[in-house]
Amino acid sequence: MSKQKTVFFCSECGGESHKWQGQCTHCKAWNTLIEEKFSSSASSSKQTNNYNSYHGKNTAKLVTLSDIKTQEIERFTTHIPEFDRVLGGGLVEGAVVLIGGDPGIGKSTLLLQTLSLLANQHSVMYVSGEESSNQIALRANRLGLSANGIQLLNDIELDNIINNLQSVKPKIAVIDSIQTLYSRHLNSAPGSVSQVKECAAQLTRIAKQDNIVILLVGHVTKDGHLAGPRVLEHIVDTVLYFEGDQYSSFRLIRAFKNRFGAVNELGVFAMTDKGLKCVNNPSALFLSHHEQDIAGSCIMVTQEGTRQILVEIQALVDATPMPNPKRLSLGLEQNRLSMLLAVLHKHAGIACFNQDVFINAVGGVKISETAIDIPVLLAICSSLLNRPLPKKLVAFGEVGLAGEIRPSPKGQERLKEAAKLGFNIALIPAGNMPKTNIAGLEIIPLKRIEDMTSFLRKLS
Repeated sequence: MSKQKTVFFCSECGGESHKWQGQCTHCKAWNTLIEEKFSSSASSSKQTNNYNSYHGKNTAKLVTLSDIKTQEIERFTTHIPEFDRVLGGGLVEGAVVLIGGDPGIGKSTLLLQTLSLLANQHSVMYVSGEESSNQIALRANRLGLSANGIQLLNDIELDNIINNLQSVKPKIAVIDSIQTLYSRHLNSAPGSVSQVKECAAQLTRIAKQDNIVILLVGHVTKDGHLAGPRVLEHIVDTVLYFEGDQYSSFRLIRAFKNRFGAVNELGVFAMTDKGLKCVNNPSALFLSHHEQDIAGSCIMVTQEGTRQILVEIQALVDATPMPNPKRLSLGLEQNRLSMLLAVLHKHAGIACFNQDVFINAVGGVKISETAIDIPVLLAICSSLLNRPLPKKLVAFGEVGLAGEIRPSPKGQERLKEAAKLGFNIALIPAGNMPKTNIAGLEIIPLKRIEDMTSFLRKLS
């Protein structure tokens, strides 16, 4: 007779503990342990069988790395260029892709569009644990998609799903969503840490064993992270996130992990009544068109994976009578904004201790690279001094704590992209000065933050 066992799982890392405690001993996160009960004998037997079926029993052989014959990874396109970009060029046989995002942002729509385009060439399957068959058919009709060749399965029981995958052997399978599935060998509820780990591990085993591309839909928490243990992100090959406001007509997809391509690639889509459409020129999305010169606006060239995108950085600096002025940033890490204001005061003599400072990256894009430092400071100084920057000016560069301006990677490519879009003035780190002139672009090198403030004082 099986014995009921109580185990506490960490919702952040998936680590196990035999008793509850305030802090996880594995990842040191606080208040993340969740109690789950299951049959210890059944769980142990199931894990042993899963391991043997995936790895094989006594079949592993020791080999020398140099003796392994490598071969190029074969990809096949999804026929959606922006989706192919974030995937690294297309889908790879046996790959497991995890797609996360807020409810209603377009995850199911994108995957249904993908299956519709691939159904003419490959065998595809859609496994839905959240919506009925009628709801999916209605969405396909509303989007004007061809449903021919798309095999649909409404089920949340893991063994039934695996049996269908092994019998049909589709080329591509969509699981919507991983949090709704459950294994009958575990007593915990669907969406719990143990269920998510078990279901993801079993589906990954099937993908590698039968060379099936599996696209998993994942829910996100209120903080924007994928729900469930972080081990889920380690199991899969690729992790994609939807970014942006779900109430906006634009959607951004960013790759945070990709074993078959570059990370931090960005795909830009527009949500229409016929589904998601690719945006070929994303720079136009992130630039505002002002009829007249305004203070507090600066254009930067950011590097997103293999592409350069021009983004408008806006700043609003306003005097406040409150003893603690506000610091708010959208699209930029808030701690970095505080650091930049301290550097500006220390080395340039421009104080904002009695000013509210608000920073926004237009279009809802999130910029994590340090090349945003110079554009942010230019926008802040422009708003504080009420001096508009030239319309055709772009900037990028990192600011150090000593007031020095450090070069940013791929400076030549950034400048060429700015010149191609008609910009004629560039404020860049001196270390990024190109060896040859770029036609139509005046380049002003900056060595220290004082050089930036000197440029601002020369503006009328």
